[in-house]
Amino acid sequence: MTDRLAADATATRNDARAVLEALPDTLPREEILAINSAKSDIHTARTYAYRDWTFALPPGVFKPGDTSRLVHDRLLDGTIPVEGRSYAAMGVGLGVEAVIAGTRGAREIYAADVHPDSVATASETYARIVGDRPGTVFRPLVSNLFEEFPDSAGLDVITFNPPAVSARTSDDPTVVRNVCVGAGIVLRFFDQIVTRDLLAPDGAIYLVVSNTAELKRIVGHAVEAGFRPEVLHRQTWEGDNCQAYLFKLSRHPQN
Repeated sequence: MTDRLAADATATRNDARAVLEALPDTLPREEILAINSAKSDIHTARTYAYRDWTFALPPGVFKPGDTSRLVHDRLLDGTIPVEGRSYAAMGVGLGVEAVIAGTRGAREIYAADVHPDSVATASETYARIVGDRPGTVFRPLVSNLFEEFPDSAGLDVITFNPPAVSARTSDDPTVVRNVCVGAGIVLRFFDQIVTRDLLAPDGAIYLVVSNTAELKRIVGHAVEAGFRPEVLHRQTWEGDNCQAYLFKLSRHPQN
């Protein structure tokens, strides 16, 4: 007789290996630096437009780019479902994810960032656009990853577009914090979720990582930590070899 649970677990492991084997190698340092060579304006006051919303960015708050919009668009169209769910926007920055989650009817929104000014900006943006919404609790949180989260969080949905670029692209610590901390921050992200059991049993993580980071190492670590990766979207750009992936990561079935 076939053990269905064991068979399902084996199939899941095989699927995870297939995803890993299909991922590209990390780009050479020279290519990474060329892709990230644009002059930063992060120390100036700026604005950002997304759909019908306009956001004010004070100095030091990161302006969302193309990879952030992969998450924003899929929160808005429901591909990343948050209605009635507990949602954590990690590295919330300006607060676009929190605003979308509020308009989509999330039950609880953790707007978390290590940068206090970003959390303050996200809070102000949320109050202006969403405001007090019946059935939704907004929880701004200055936190290094999940350090300040309550153990009882029980998150249904987590999104993260980490600053995982593998080459140091600047000597400016603000740029480093937003762009090129490296793979370690994502490894700690998964370790904290597992160690503190922060993800609800049927919850999912939505992670954006490109081959400017140690892509295979990051996804491999997630698999070892007990998560099943699924590629929801792969984004490329004309003129370079960058490939950005939006992964959905859920728990392996238990055997």
